[in-house]
Amino acid sequence: MKSSLIRPALALALAASLAACGGSDKAEFTVAGSVTGLVYDGLVLSNGGVPLKVALPTTAGAAVRFAFQDKLEYGDTYDVQVTTQPAHQRCDPGVPAGGIYANNADTAGRLQTIDIAIACVIKEYTVGGTITGLTGAGLVLANGSTGGTYTAETPATPPSTTPITYALPTVKFGTTYGITVTRQPAGQVCTIVNPTGTMGDANVTNVNVTCVAA
Repeated sequence: MKSSLIRPALALALAASLAACGGSDKAEFTVAGSVTGLVYDGLVLSNGGVPLKVALPTTAGAAVRFAFQDKLEYGDTYDVQVTTQPAHQRCDPGVPAGGIYANNADTAGRLQTIDIAIACVIKEYTVGGTITGLTGAGLVLANGSTGGTYTAETPATPPSTTPITYALPTVKFGTTYGITVTRQPAGQVCTIVNPTGTMGDANVTNVNVTCVAA
């Protein structure tokens, strides 16, 4: 008799305890993840229209964690997107370690935890300009700061008087460049104006080359 009375009493006490603690039988999930490669400020992510500004890591480029405040219940969907790019960089949903696809959009509960990968890179731009007066074959330009070369095509006969537009391989924002003539064309000497500088947020198009008879 005592046992039959105790069991209902314990059940009532447990129910009251859960109610007092806000107990629920629904699992909750935090939409969280890591950003890698972040160097400059300004990155804002969003999930369902809710923005989240990502703080810079202590060490530039190191992984930094983020988490949205609102939790999801089992079966809720999420779709984390980059809504504002950081200065001088581009960030996109990445592929997590050991994964094959980006994991920024899914359904809560399909995996035990939500751990989204966002990857950032510093933007890159070309360095170039025009070549005027080229009549000989063999002109080669190089970027001695970051590498990369440009070999001019052999001019037509007779050579065109239209300046040749050229571009060397891309250079990251904030990186210095220094363009030199590493091989002069046959029978000519070429000089460069504006050969050095620091890459900004646009292609450099004023490193101009002028060639004259040797």
